[in-house]
Amino acid sequence: MLRKCILDFGGSWDKHLPLIEFSYNNSYHSSIGCAPFKALYGRKCRSPNCWNEVGDNRITGPELIQETTDKIAQIQQRLQATRSRQKSYADKRRKPLEFQVGDRVMLKVSPWKGVVRFGAKGKLAPRYVGPFEITQRIGPVAYRFKLHDELSGVHDVFHVLNLKRCLADESLIIPLEEIQVDEQLHFIEEPVEIMEREVKRLKRSRIPIVKVRWNSKRGP
Repeated sequence: MLRKCILDFGGSWDKHLPLIEFSYNNSYHSSIGCAPFKALYGRKCRSPNCWNEVGDNRITGPELIQETTDKIAQIQQRLQATRSRQKSYADKRRKPLEFQVGDRVMLKVSPWKGVVRFGAKGKLAPRYVGPFEITQRIGPVAYRFKLHDELSGVHDVFHVLNLKRCLADESLIIPLEEIQVDEQLHFIEEPVEIMEREVKRLKRSRIPIVKVRWNSKRGP
């Protein structure tokens, strides 16, 4: 967006930053269903397009109003062109995820917040349990499959965003018998075995280092 405005306004582009901000805050955003200004204040912002209706042009001057209106219209056109280009790029890369009855999928779960963990990687690594076999498609984005006895209290219909196609790499699969999952699909990470021990020596101190195997991982 700024690159387009620099090309339009040349060396004086920095003087137009307030108009660029004004145009951005008063443009429709599909993510919130309205303009950011209206979402914040609950009303539309008075723009130069409506100054003529209340007679403010007699005080400000018709030339300044017309110049400002033209610049805002130009900026809004650039905003729309930028959004359209970004949308076209995203649509080309986006592939709708679909499954068929009989496909095997993995179900995404989340670590339980607040549990003390010693491994930093566990917070960032995605978690999937399964695999499960799809038994029915519910609408365009939901699927039903038969859950294991450990998840008998969980609703058996899931959105496609919570599913992942089952891969042949067994290292990505966490068997349900190795973890405890509640009805909100949360589980607790716990250390189950100490694999190795060593002591790191500094000048006047000794730091013990322990390699631990967690219940959510097959390795340390």
